[in-house]
Amino acid sequence: MTATDPLGAFTAHRDLLFTVAYEITGSAADAEDVMQETWLRWSGVDHARIDQPRAYLARIATRQSLNRLRTRQRRREDYVGSWLPEPLLTAPDVASDVELTDSVSIAMMLVLETLSPDERVVFVMREVFAFDHEEIARALDRTPAAVRQIAHRARGHVQARRPRFAGSPETVTAATQRFMAAVGTGRLQPLLDVLAPDVALIGDGGGRRKLNLRTIVGSDKVARFLLAVAAEVGEVAVEPVLINGQVGAVVRIDGELDQAAVMDVHPDGRIAAIYLMRNPDKHAGLQRAHTLTR
Repeated sequence: MTATDPLGAFTAHRDLLFTVAYEITGSAADAEDVMQETWLRWSGVDHARIDQPRAYLARIATRQSLNRLRTRQRRREDYVGSWLPEPLLTAPDVASDVELTDSVSIAMMLVLETLSPDERVVFVMREVFAFDHEEIARALDRTPAAVRQIAHRARGHVQARRPRFAGSPETVTAATQRFMAAVGTGRLQPLLDVLAPDVALIGDGGGRRKLNLRTIVGSDKVARFLLAVAAEVGEVAVEPVLINGQVGAVVRIDGELDQAAVMDVHPDGRIAAIYLMRNPDKHAGLQRAHTLTR
């Protein structure tokens, strides 16, 4: 697709641009807004002079994503309770790309949140999408040497904080099914059997929905909390889905979407971490399956 066909070029790279924007911002809503901004800027350039539409479009999306990331960090100071990335319903083929799936997992997205905005952009563009230092430098208005330094620093931070859970997709699927069945029994022991002793429950209600404000640690505390919550709600329907490339679930209460749940699982099948995304402002990415690509 040539750059002289602006709509065709944009459409051809749309999934890539959305993936870039989502990985940088951690927000499906922001990623959609970045797509619109990218199109507006792309439609106004002289396409006859552009010989690499993919790189040029990615540069626009990166700049817009960085702007939104910086703005959101300022808003985060007033956020109520724990903050989690917006969950994203993903198409089945995403799971076939192991590196991409790892990069968009909730656990890895939380690691990316610990980076500075520039570090996050450089890490994502270099390590996930394999853009060279020169192209990243043009997107950030930095020198290639500065980008190399940022990349080295970001890799060090990510390696030190990278999640160590190594459950296979089959193990994660089985553990998720056992977890949902255990919660449905309303009994403590079946739930304790599937939880690791040091399991952590991280909930994001954003002040909009009732949920734990601090991380709950320990199988007994987590199990009792989940059973107490389950006992308070109405008719519950749990639907297994792919969230951020891994098996998770969307939970509906009395027919209304209430939350998304994703788990990190040890190789032995016990659940190491549970992420509950209940803030309704973060459910935009659960309305349809997204195709992510590199």
